[in-house]
Amino acid sequence: MLNIFMLFEGRKDLLIGLSLSVLYLTYYLVEVVKRPLLVCGAGEFRALLASLPLLQARYWPTPWCVEARLQTVLGSVLRSRLLPAVRYRRQLLALADGGTVALDWLEDAAPAPAPVLLLLPGLTGGAQADYARCLALAARRLGARCVVFNQRGLGGLPLTSPRLYCAVSHADLAEVVRAVRAAAPGAPLLAVGVSLGGLILGHYLAEQGERADVAAALIVSSPLDVVQGSACIESWPLNALLSYHMACNLRSTVARHGLGAGAAVRRCRSVREFDAAFTAQHFGFKSVDAYYAAASLHDKLGAVAVPTLCLQAADDPFQPLHVLPLSAAAASRRVALAVPARGGHIGFLEGWWPLGEQYIARLARQYFAALLSRPDLLHAPPAPAAPPADPAPGSATHTH
Repeated sequence: MLNIFMLFEGRKDLLIGLSLSVLYLTYYLVEVVKRPLLVCGAGEFRALLASLPLLQARYWPTPWCVEARLQTVLGSVLRSRLLPAVRYRRQLLALADGGTVALDWLEDAAPAPAPVLLLLPGLTGGAQADYARCLALAARRLGARCVVFNQRGLGGLPLTSPRLYCAVSHADLAEVVRAVRAAAPGAPLLAVGVSLGGLILGHYLAEQGERADVAAALIVSSPLDVVQGSACIESWPLNALLSYHMACNLRSTVARHGLGAGAAVRRCRSVREFDAAFTAQHFGFKSVDAYYAAASLHDKLGAVAVPTLCLQAADDPFQPLHVLPLSAAAASRRVALAVPARGGHIGFLEGWWPLGEQYIARLARQYFAALLSRPDLLHAPPAPAAPPADPAPGSATHTH
């Protein structure tokens, strides 16, 4: 024992290192590793979610990558390099107003009449985004066909109308849902929206209500309260750097299509500045605040009739725990929040070295598999009303 103390006395750096390691391990086990918070009104949907292995167990973030911005950035970088390539078959879809979107169908997927998983990527993402490939592989393991919705002007698409897309572009999604339904009649349609894609999906579900033609939905890392989320992402310095990176991508997108060429757009250094200079005006909003109020979902969750799980990290730079609509989810029997303590924005890295199936993919697979085993919990829209029968020949109609 004396020799041990003498060793530490001679190597104070070793003693400091060991002490710091013990302190960090204690912090990691006490503050980081936690079972996800599950918020949902009592009922069969909540009971099904509470039975999912991933929501019963503690989430163990990658120990050397627990900080929110690191999870956000490294999650994207590592998945981009570690996930295998995915091959798609493209279907172009002409929209009613002359716009064009693309549906990328995963090749070598399950044959009909397997379920279909419709994926809506984030702000400037497409079918080859790291999380899209991650979820496409999850669909394959689920035994489902996967189709990725590429927004106007993204994924190599030309802009065939003067309009792009935004958080409230759910009319485009309604046309996409009809097209997917026509391509896969009778198959359960599952939907996943990531970040901005989750907002668009949520608006479609809220707007359509019981008429939504989706059986179940998963929303990942979406800013459900855009007003408060905007304030969070603008905070200096680390969050503001993410906002700057996103603004650069948005400026590139509009410049590529000959839109937003004004000096105000070129000067944008944050997402809010871009939305004020371009998005709000492009979509006819009086101000960026009016756009953000319309884009928020937290006050519209009560209109959603489709079973919907929202995966949100408590440390998401865009939507941390204190701005999540916990009370709205607690009052709903159809919308639930699953909130791991860590994960960043679309990060959710886990294990010492984050290889293999990702946390997002595992949750999607477990969640949809559980719902598919309970068809009584899946949503089905009401059958369209039959047109009135023509009066029989020789009969008369009267109005009173």
